[in-house]
Amino acid sequence: MRAFFCKLIAPRPTFAQDMSAEEAALMQEHAVYWRDWMVKGRVVTFGLVADPAGAYGIAVLEVDDEAAVRSLTANDPTIRSGRGFRFDVYPMPLGAAHP
Repeated sequence: MRAFFCKLIAPRPTFAQDMSAEEAALMQEHAVYWRDWMVKGRVVTFGLVADPAGAYGIAVLEVDDEAAVRSLTANDPTIRSGRGFRFDVYPMPLGAAHP
């Protein structure tokens, strides 16, 4: 297994403060999606980072390869929504996670 850091960038820096009800529902779908992968053992952690320059989401994944990461992120409801979200994905060649 390899570890990857995934950063979800929202369509605007103020998204966490001013999302619409429809966007909030989309974020609920997003959270369910990643919780399901956590139960399956692929997600170490995920959540919102309250960066003053603009909040963003993170997930640390343990998967076989980069293709698996790209598949998981591409199928996130936020990405499938076509609303301007994107993931930046970075390999984590060193590190440790709590078992």
